[in-house]
Amino acid sequence: MHVAMIGTGYVGLVSGACFADFGHTVTCIDKDASKIERLKAGGIPIYEPGLDVLVAQNVKAGRLFFATEAAEAVKQADAVFIAVGTPSRRGDGHADLSYVYAAAEEIAGLVDGFTVVVTKSTVPVGTGDEIEKIFKRVRPDADVAVVSNPEFLREGAAIEDFKRPDRVVVGTDDDRARAVMRELYRPLYLNETPIQFTGRRTSELIKYAGNAFLAMKITFINEMADLCEAVGADVQQVAKGIGLDGRIGGKFLNAGPGYGGSCFPKDTLALVRTARDAGSPVELIETTVRVNDARKKAMAQKVIKAVNGQDLSGKTIGVLGLTFKPNTDDMRDAPSLDIVPALQAAGARVQAFDPEGHEATHMLKDVDFKTDPYAVAEGADALVIITEWDQFRALDLDRIKLLMNRPVLVDLRNIYKPDDMKARGFAYTSVGRP
Repeated sequence: MHVAMIGTGYVGLVSGACFADFGHTVTCIDKDASKIERLKAGGIPIYEPGLDVLVAQNVKAGRLFFATEAAEAVKQADAVFIAVGTPSRRGDGHADLSYVYAAAEEIAGLVDGFTVVVTKSTVPVGTGDEIEKIFKRVRPDADVAVVSNPEFLREGAAIEDFKRPDRVVVGTDDDRARAVMRELYRPLYLNETPIQFTGRRTSELIKYAGNAFLAMKITFINEMADLCEAVGADVQQVAKGIGLDGRIGGKFLNAGPGYGGSCFPKDTLALVRTARDAGSPVELIETTVRVNDARKKAMAQKVIKAVNGQDLSGKTIGVLGLTFKPNTDDMRDAPSLDIVPALQAAGARVQAFDPEGHEATHMLKDVDFKTDPYAVAEGADALVIITEWDQFRALDLDRIKLLMNRPVLVDLRNIYKPDDMKARGFAYTSVGRP
């Protein structure tokens, strides 16, 4: 089949490359000429493990193309995917749909013959209805079906998630569109992937409800971690004990500094706004948003308490990990963006390292960026682990201790064992453990 993918961000590029790997002919389209030139030259604008190889293989095979103009690809397309950004709108938390609607207007002027127009971007309930109105206004003669097909990709594992998903959700009542979507995802039938066909509004809500539930689960275990610290319990054992219950499950029960990234913060806010506008507020999610925001800001106090309990004037704090999670270069709403400025406000000089967090150099001011973990430890009065990159899990702790001014380690991801750290002579602080 022929696919046009509007947007070459995280979702668009991964989805386009994977559809091409399924055997479809895919053109990824973006207005950013420099990004398209980079892709044509073999460069990848985001960090995602395995994506560079996947893109290169499918370009070489003649199945994956890149363009700044949509006309030719859209005219040939059986399906046109809208995979543009939907950031939180400044001031009110609603999803900014301007890029989605602009893409729909452009597509409306270009489609030729029956075309399935698919929203891959995360959009509030009712967006598909608005896209239909755009088509009726711009091209009342267009033969299109507007479909919702939300993405469920985890950054750092996106290719695996696309090719071996838990489920595929397709929102449409159009039989022709169902046939096209079945054909697009036909390779997944070999893996017996559940494909759920549902109404479009239901599909749009499934995406928000799923992300909100996971965000709430993270926030729940973080609050349990605070309680564990207060009563002398171990949050990791609590998480294991409840996670073994099949009704709960162990995923997303890792206590830490709070959730961040491109999805959970904006999607929980958008769901809150959608629910309030509909007169049916989701108070659990409203609380989740508030608690998570407060948690990220409070993590600096954990460091201050570990150092001297007062302030950090004249102290050097080393920070390991800046991206919101490992195996991505995504800095959006990362806990480090709250923690590092708070440490600086307390008087600390901050030196930091992240394997892929290059955007941090533009987003964090007055930070001394280092090239490896040991340079971060040198001269530090405390070392703080914010992101659990694999290379931070097996540090040469004896070397770290020798390099530091004081052997103080604040582990916000619980990747080391308290007894082992104590035996090595570290003043060790973790999350939710005695």
